[in-house]
Amino acid sequence: MSAAQSPLATAPVVAHVVRSGFVESVHAGVAAGVGADGELVVSVGPVDAPILPRSSLKPLQAVAMLRAGADLSGELLALACASHSGEPFHLDGSRRILASVGLDESALQNTPDRPIDEAERARWIAEGLAPSSLGQNCSGKHSAMLAACVAAGWETATYRDPDHPLQRLVVETVEELTGEPVATVTVDGCGAPALAVSAAGLARAFGRIASADPGTPEGRVAAAMSAHPDYVGGTGRDVTDLMRGVPGLIAKDGAEAVYAVGLPDGSGVTVKIVDGSDRARVVLTTAVLRRLGATGLGPDVAAVLDGLDARAVVRGHGEPVGAVHALPLPDPA
Repeated sequence: MSAAQSPLATAPVVAHVVRSGFVESVHAGVAAGVGADGELVVSVGPVDAPILPRSSLKPLQAVAMLRAGADLSGELLALACASHSGEPFHLDGSRRILASVGLDESALQNTPDRPIDEAERARWIAEGLAPSSLGQNCSGKHSAMLAACVAAGWETATYRDPDHPLQRLVVETVEELTGEPVATVTVDGCGAPALAVSAAGLARAFGRIASADPGTPEGRVAAAMSAHPDYVGGTGRDVTDLMRGVPGLIAKDGAEAVYAVGLPDGSGVTVKIVDGSDRARVVLTTAVLRRLGATGLGPDVAAVLDGLDARAVVRGHGEPVGAVHALPLPDPA
């Protein structure tokens, strides 16, 4: 499909970048907000068209891993859902997952990289540490995929192959939770399959996970993410601070400016900024969360959302001179 044919080309402007009162840049995007019944409450842009959730799909993949028999809980299950920052506790967690099934980091097949945390990345470079699969932000997911394969008795050498039993189970799980067929299977940045679903479908899936019964795989994933948000992201990450600040909320960021959120009442959000720039995705996400009534989840939630918005600052000579603002959301149809 060419760029001109992509439904994303029809997405409306959803955010302005304002410098000293002057609109310097604009971002187009897609935003889907569904209520507890799965019906759209917020619909901006082509919300039924396929997008690649990228790492926002990881909680759904983790549900499939549990269904395959992976023995994960607590912070290690949260790490299975992570695009972690590569802090020492993240890498230790990945090692622990692998060791639990008799493997080590040599079994990992995700693309070698250094940590995405700036301080850790600088330390690795200063110490001459080479990029590694363990240091790459998807090592928790890949470790958990290997653990699921061992638990199910599936071979591990081709666990990334779309035809592997684990990846077929992931597709089945994603289709069940989103309520729609996977539109495309391609290759993610880490080497695992990347699946295309709609923004509306992804929002429904996150709502279903966040509101699931505690004993189900979905409920176990939600509990782990909510209890251990530092393992899902890392120190200073907006996704971590959002989960820490809003009771019962789960959230996952993804490459190319995707953000997905589930609320404990079963409502959900997906945001995609179509140019792939991250700077507008948080302010659009918080706008949709306010529309869905997330500020009613606790006395400090409004301040948490405001605090996240305040990070989207525009600077001049090192000083704040503006911000990235989400445009008003359309009223429900």
